[in-house]
Amino acid sequence: MGFTITEKILARVSGLASVKAGDEVMAKPDFVLAYDFPGYTDVIFKQLKDDFGITKMPEPERFGIFIDHMVPAISPAEEELHKGTREWTTINDVKLYERKGIGHQVSSEVGYATPGAFVVHFDGHVSQLGTFGTLAMGLRRNVLEAFALERVSIRVPHTTRVDLVGKLQPGVMARDVFHHLVRVLGAASCRFQVLEIGGPAVADMSNDALQTITGLAMFTGAVTAIVNPDAKRLEYAMPRARIKLEPVYSDEDAHYAARHEIDLSTLEPIIVIPPSPANTRDLSDYLNLPVHTGYLGSCASGRIEDLRAAAQVLAGRQVAPGFALHVVPTSQEIMAAASREGLLSVFVEAGAFVSSPSCDYCFGRIATMAPGQRAVSTGTLNVRGRMGSPDSEIYLCNAAVLAASAVEGKIADPRPYLAGNG
Repeated sequence: MGFTITEKILARVSGLASVKAGDEVMAKPDFVLAYDFPGYTDVIFKQLKDDFGITKMPEPERFGIFIDHMVPAISPAEEELHKGTREWTTINDVKLYERKGIGHQVSSEVGYATPGAFVVHFDGHVSQLGTFGTLAMGLRRNVLEAFALERVSIRVPHTTRVDLVGKLQPGVMARDVFHHLVRVLGAASCRFQVLEIGGPAVADMSNDALQTITGLAMFTGAVTAIVNPDAKRLEYAMPRARIKLEPVYSDEDAHYAARHEIDLSTLEPIIVIPPSPANTRDLSDYLNLPVHTGYLGSCASGRIEDLRAAAQVLAGRQVAPGFALHVVPTSQEIMAAASREGLLSVFVEAGAFVSSPSCDYCFGRIATMAPGQRAVSTGTLNVRGRMGSPDSEIYLCNAAVLAASAVEGKIADPRPYLAGNG
């Protein structure tokens, strides 16, 4: 019996010849990442000194900190948090990435998405580094162990494999693929497991699309997601990689807890209704429902592919009167690329508000909703209160659906616009 890519990575970082799902190991992360946030990094920095006596981090090159929430600061307390983070990273010679964009995306741009590497963070959306064959897990508050000690205790997870076949139809995007997967597998189908994405369709998918799918893995119950890196992934990741590792791959005879196949050619645009990311529905069942605001961005769906899809719908058109559209590229690198392509001009001319990269729209710190309002969003969550009042509603969808809905002021199908007859 062979091994999965996850088992191979965890064997290496545990100093063992091999491991199997269910084994308890002490693994040394190649990288430990975090973004500064009240109650997390500030507490960790204090505990390192007070509880562990650590005044200088060993191997500082293994650590990376991102300032991507509360950007820009709107209170002295927020700026004080950032100030403390800057001071800690300076004292400890730890890399700090401030105002570069959302950390989960920036981490791939600056080389933490090293194929074959093991990465930990407290936030589970770091799983999107799995697009490049990186095993990246969110440990929540247990990430303190990774800061304070060389190794973390971990049980090797089982793996569920999903093979993608076929080709997406116009107007259908990676968001639809993931939410369809949740619908057919279930929101707890991969509980405490790794979601491994494979199949012949992967080769035709962009990095953006795969990062969307892997980055949302937690909504299947998975601890992370991973892809066996092909030439397209290696072409992006290897020149940026921060350490030299050989990529690894699942064996043909690896053991999986379950295997599923999704035919992309059968998929239609999807809407996810509040108040749960498990509430997947056909878009056609919610057409014409009035909406008041839209958020195009987040670590899940604010990349160049999403911006292009939205711009294709919005070009030459106007956002509906009274509708507030916010466009927030996921990183500065992506925003610059969108500017070079003229996409930002399309959004501005259509009446959108375009903002620099920040996590703040996704968790409701900016552009909050009042009771009774509805949003279409490419953010990560649609739970009550995520974008303002607990009596507002969030409908998750792909970027093209969002753009069509912005034009009509109601949930709309983008396919007529993409066909040129909207």
